[in-house]
Amino acid sequence: MKVALIGATGFVGRALLEELLARGHEVTALVRDPAKLAARERLRVVRADVQDAAQVQAAVAGNDAVVSAYNAGWGNPDIYRDFMRGARAIVAGTRAAGVKRYLVVGGAGSLYTADGVQLVDTPDFPPAFHDGARAARDALEDLKGESALDWTFLSPPVAFHAGGPVERTGHYRTGSDTPLMAADGPGTISPADLAVAMVDELEQPRHPRQRFTIAW
Repeated sequence: MKVALIGATGFVGRALLEELLARGHEVTALVRDPAKLAARERLRVVRADVQDAAQVQAAVAGNDAVVSAYNAGWGNPDIYRDFMRGARAIVAGTRAAGVKRYLVVGGAGSLYTADGVQLVDTPDFPPAFHDGARAARDALEDLKGESALDWTFLSPPVAFHAGGPVERTGHYRTGSDTPLMAADGPGTISPADLAVAMVDELEQPRHPRQRFTIAW
């Protein structure tokens, strides 16, 4: 399959790139700085600003699917604005290119508590992540109104973070709109196994026009 990958140099994106290439897919990586990715078999690197829909359209044209791990940067004071601008430009560019399949790694903040409250709206949600989580939640709401794309949105588990587990087991559990728990608290997963779940979904869609979540 020919897959356009957005965010290939990031925390999740690097794992997605490795999984896609390991499974034999041809990958076009959209990046601001092509020097950050070394040349590899079945990898094409394209310089593109993903906040520009026309650049996205040109870069993803001819692919079978677009996989996005876009993040505007947790340290960015304008993360909400930049995240929404990028998310909307990616959707618009993908649509204009005629690529139907769109898979996106979102956030856990849009998952719901047992009381029906989204995590991002709970009092204990970490303030440092609030604007980024709110943007990911609103990007999901945009997708729910999207009729042209066959989209899927993957929410990582609550305890997923940089510095966590790194191993690839090939195993995971799936859920829908509420966090998956472990015996000792919120579930987690490694970037490698998150990539396994996303590429599994790419190859054998089970959540068309839906959000799903995962954990070990």
